[in-house]
Amino acid sequence: MSQYATRNKKLSQSVICDLRSDTVTMPDSAMRAAMVAADVGDDVYGEDLTVNRLEAAVAERLGKEAGLFLVSGTQSNLVGMLSHCARGDEILTGRGYHIYKYEAAGASVLGGIAFDPLNVARDGGLEPEAIRTAIKDVEDPHNAITRLVGLENTHNGRAVPISRCQAVTKAARTAGLSVHLDGARFFNAIEALSCSETELANLFDTISVCLSKGLGAPVGSVLVGQKCLIDRARRWRKMLGGGTRQSGMLAAAGLYALGHNVERLREDRLRAEWMARALAAYGKVEQATNMIFFTPNKSVTPSLISHMAHNGVKLSGPNDTMRLVIHKDITDRGLEVAVSAFQSSLG
Repeated sequence: MSQYATRNKKLSQSVICDLRSDTVTMPDSAMRAAMVAADVGDDVYGEDLTVNRLEAAVAERLGKEAGLFLVSGTQSNLVGMLSHCARGDEILTGRGYHIYKYEAAGASVLGGIAFDPLNVARDGGLEPEAIRTAIKDVEDPHNAITRLVGLENTHNGRAVPISRCQAVTKAARTAGLSVHLDGARFFNAIEALSCSETELANLFDTISVCLSKGLGAPVGSVLVGQKCLIDRARRWRKMLGGGTRQSGMLAAAGLYALGHNVERLREDRLRAEWMARALAAYGKVEQATNMIFFTPNKSVTPSLISHMAHNGVKLSGPNDTMRLVIHKDITDRGLEVAVSAFQSSLG
């Protein structure tokens, strides 16, 4: 074993609780076995049976005509936006939403699409009146052409209520706009809202669903929508270098995640609620689905991050407010270790 590999193995063994994100989850042995056993073919030719099954499975669950497997949520959102919009078109979205703030302005750089970012409400949604006000007059040549509304659910862990999504999509459709949902944590939203998958999905023309966060797959998102839009998205995926060959091994992980890791998202929410209660005495705490936003009474310093790491707890930061994310690889013991380490530092 190389020196680098030895060092990484020691580091991974020393981490008891990684609270940075639910993107750090590792495929378990059963998921790895499913990946090894996958039927594979050339997906660019449409011959990878496992990819085909995954795309069809997600589309069927969400009540859409077709699906497209992509390597990341950023790529999935990008080809979705490019499939709706032409150069010079405009997307209305939230100022803090991922497609505007954290995806390197890909739709603008690569697609010539303008963004008009709107303020996000406390519950993570957009206001219908803000949508109506922001739509541009197509007769005025000074304006971009408003074409799409981009929503997000969950947003910062908050599951945006169905009624709020309905109000925005109604305002958009009345104006002839399409609506895309960044549903990276779509199934977390479903669990928290206690609604059916189609009840939420039916509100949107396209939805991007991530498999590599709470569902625990190592790679991948699926974009779903009408077949004509997904056919367009498939061309964009190829143009962006996202066409893959024997990718069924990755798709198999997604199929396994859909079959085994959706219902257990409730456990993440309940653990997050427990941790939020345990930390409430040491600062301001806000919990939403599997996320906790914790602002300690004492200043967050690099020494706190080091103290937590020394106790086997990995955090992002330092920031005054820390985002702590619960996921399938965090055990009850891991949470107890984390809370104890916080208490010993902040108490």
